[in-house]
Amino acid sequence: MAKAPLLLFVFCTLTAVAYGQTKPLIKADTLKDKASVKTDTSHTRFQLNLTATRFDRIDSADLVLNPAVPIEKYGYVDSADLKMTSCDFEKDANAMVLFDRAEMALGVPDILMERQKRIKIFNDNGKDEANIRIGLDNKYGRESILGVEGETINLVNGKLEYTKLDPKLVYGERTDKNKSALVFTMPNVKAGSIIEYRYVWTRDFSRKFPGWDFQCDLPTRYSQLDIFVNPMLTFKVYLRTNKPFVLDTLSNHRYGHIWAMRDVPSVKDEPFMRSKADVIQNLTFIVSAVKFNGTTKEIFNKWAEIGKDIANDKDFYKPYEQSFHDEGDLLKQAKLLSGDDQKIHFLFNQVKVAMKYNGDENWLSNNGIKAAWKNKSGNAGEINMILYRLLTEAGIKAYPMLVSVRDKGSIIPDFVNYYQLNKLVAYIPVDSTRCYVLDASDKYNVYNEIPFELLNSYGLYLNKEKQDYALVFLKKQEPARQMVYTDAEINPDGSMKGTAVIRSFSYNKSNALELHKTLDEKDYKKFLTDDDNTIRITSLKIENTEVDSLPLQQTVDFSIDLPGSDEKYIYFNPNLFTSLHSNPFISKKRISEIDFGCNNVYTIFGRYKIPAGYKIDALPKSMNLVISDRSITFRRVVGEQDGYIVVNYNITYKKSLYPASGYPDIYAYFKKMNEILNEQIVLKKS
Repeated sequence: MAKAPLLLFVFCTLTAVAYGQTKPLIKADTLKDKASVKTDTSHTRFQLNLTATRFDRIDSADLVLNPAVPIEKYGYVDSADLKMTSCDFEKDANAMVLFDRAEMALGVPDILMERQKRIKIFNDNGKDEANIRIGLDNKYGRESILGVEGETINLVNGKLEYTKLDPKLVYGERTDKNKSALVFTMPNVKAGSIIEYRYVWTRDFSRKFPGWDFQCDLPTRYSQLDIFVNPMLTFKVYLRTNKPFVLDTLSNHRYGHIWAMRDVPSVKDEPFMRSKADVIQNLTFIVSAVKFNGTTKEIFNKWAEIGKDIANDKDFYKPYEQSFHDEGDLLKQAKLLSGDDQKIHFLFNQVKVAMKYNGDENWLSNNGIKAAWKNKSGNAGEINMILYRLLTEAGIKAYPMLVSVRDKGSIIPDFVNYYQLNKLVAYIPVDSTRCYVLDASDKYNVYNEIPFELLNSYGLYLNKEKQDYALVFLKKQEPARQMVYTDAEINPDGSMKGTAVIRSFSYNKSNALELHKTLDEKDYKKFLTDDDNTIRITSLKIENTEVDSLPLQQTVDFSIDLPGSDEKYIYFNPNLFTSLHSNPFISKKRISEIDFGCNNVYTIFGRYKIPAGYKIDALPKSMNLVISDRSITFRRVVGEQDGYIVVNYNITYKKSLYPASGYPDIYAYFKKMNEILNEQIVLKKS
């Protein structure tokens, strides 16, 4: 995307200043008025500080560091770290980051970062940490690595042994047109090794300043960022932390700030976590104002300002203002349909089936939607803008909407930041309680469901006609349902044979369809039985795969050798063909919020014929279990009727989001519910 007007103003302003600061100075003896030349302004000092030789900045900084800070000069290693066998605050870690520190400077025309990282390998399982990948993303400006070096340090017979990284083994790898990586493997790595590497990274100036993660997939003993900011710029900083900083202070060079954190645990996957990106402890920066000629120019303090800037940028809208050769035929077919709903359904499916998603979430287009339609392939923006164009041409009030996908983290509404937006979809507001959010780049999305990956976050919709650019919270009102009906006969030999009908609605349907198409038959049957190897599926019939308005229906014929049964007793659990056998919340502590995505209703109904010569010995009691805020209820009804055991379980979730502070209630409730769901029915031989 070309620089928007305000960003262009920033770039041109700073470039002009930089040119004045970096051009060669005139010799003093040629000046008529020496006093008129000011070589000691804050701007000049800032620029001169950027001219240090690569790797010299951090090396010099090491000479003045506080001795209490566990950072060492590159190549200087404490033998105690080499003898260390485990992380003292995360004992099961296979490796740990001893320190990760960087100095970043915002200069013009470049942003510069020098970084050093040191990692301790504890055992053979940690040796994969020697495979280093430094990602580069040119979406916001050309990124490059100016220099890289590394070494592995081992303790051999009480002496330090250094093995340097061979530069010939460092290579580039391109993943798509915007992304690439510098890849290398550290040499001579074994259990007990320390590896360290450092590099200088640079990128063209843009309003997006690199952030800093204090947390990663390894425990980190110490992490420090020293930021060096042009005094003409004002930054907003978003902090996501749950630990106090050990350093949070202005830096000695007056133009920046230092943050540091100690003993940071590894970031863990937690059940029903929306994304690691929502919990990782980090800093995010954004340029909020520029000072020039005594005035301050504010930049994008409101989401509406960002929306307006995008909607009016020709690099955004021009590639989409194109017709394609057979759109008229599609529109004629759409106009024959009655009602907007049918038109939306038809056009959505036409685009979803016709277009192949190339894996690029970019919401801009290089060649326009005409070329994408011709090639029947495009990025997410091109596919969904083709859909948007067809909808509007068919008379549907549709709008572009910019969102953040689940793995990139939810949009933070209080931190106005253009770079939180990473995907484009089509948005159709229906009324105050209902809307369509359409993403035709995913083959498993349906037209009348907000894509699951966008739930419980925000979207910025662009209504250029009414100058309305608002954040909309995306949620599903109606619950997603899953129903299992089982009719089975129990035999005197302790076996069971029967039929189960599984009806999946909403996201349960799309999830099952995706798994059915991506897994082989054996693995899909494992999914249906929740990996219970005592259940044998003898036949499977699947219906309504192509009908969006109907639930997916799977009819399963099965048999089971009931475990634990003997000549006198038969035991069985009627909780069959569900994913409700194990408790996902077994940890007593939690950091992230619980995100179920949407409200849910699970229904389990079963009818089991009692074998001749047996009677009921133990039957679970009918009961209700309700969480303290009444947002989750579990109801169980069990009884005997005409020689059958009849069970009916119903679990209702009325909320999809719970804060981490509410986890103790969730933990206690699921522990009790799991015990109830796994209670056995016992039959005794008469």
